[in-house]
Amino acid sequence: MLKNEKKYGKKNLLKDLSEKSGISKKNVNVIITELQNIIKKSFIKDKIETFTFPGIFKLTLKNIPPQKERNIINPFTKKEITIPAKNETKKIKIKLLKKIKDLIK
Repeated sequence: MLKNEKKYGKKNLLKDLSEKSGISKKNVNVIITELQNIIKKSFIKDKIETFTFPGIFKLTLKNIPPQKERNIINPFTKKEITIPAKNETKKIKIKLLKKIKDLIK
């Protein structure tokens, strides 16, 4: 990493939230951990497809169906190759909401 790269990590977030809210860093850390657990529970147990953190971001879960094994012709070598089958997968996409996008502009 570059030395002059500016980062805003968990340590800075805990410090700023505790100063502005008057809550101890330990309690702020508990809140962030619980937020992570709520998001995890929502996607895994409750099987929701979208999770919105008001004013900041929206998480969307997309199920990718399984793919069968298939044969294709390699365009460079002109030889037939087999692409192996893939299991069903899940992807999470994050979308910044309008308030955050406007701050960046």
